[in-house]
Amino acid sequence: MPAVPEVLFVCVHNAGRSQMAAGLLAHYGGDSVVVRSTGSDPGAAVNPAVVEAMGEIGLDLSREFPKPLTNSAVEASDVVVTMGCGDACPVFPGKRYLDWQLDDPAGKDLATVRRIRDEIDVLVRGLLADLGIVV
Repeated sequence: MPAVPEVLFVCVHNAGRSQMAAGLLAHYGGDSVVVRSTGSDPGAAVNPAVVEAMGEIGLDLSREFPKPLTNSAVEASDVVVTMGCGDACPVFPGKRYLDWQLDDPAGKDLATVRRIRDEIDVLVRGLLADLGIVV
């Protein structure tokens, strides 16, 4: 891994899971990591329940928006974390790929979105530890 690893989170709509993961990794990792998130079929906006659940822990996603998955985003990344879009993500040699099995928060109530957020939090902290970044 380079001194400052680049991590890409990919889900289908880039409106929930990948946005939460990116927000948490950026929060915990700070300048020690470069974070991106994209979607294989980007939605129109970040899920309001996701924005609310993240706001509850002090992370503001209200200015975020879904972004499309591109080959260049994958090529620029050292670690690519997929969340429900596995086959849509291009595979390039030399990249580390992880697939996190998480429920999609789309259409779920706030309590469920909080549970998904907390599951992502544990996975993000584990990823940081694997990258040698202390939080």
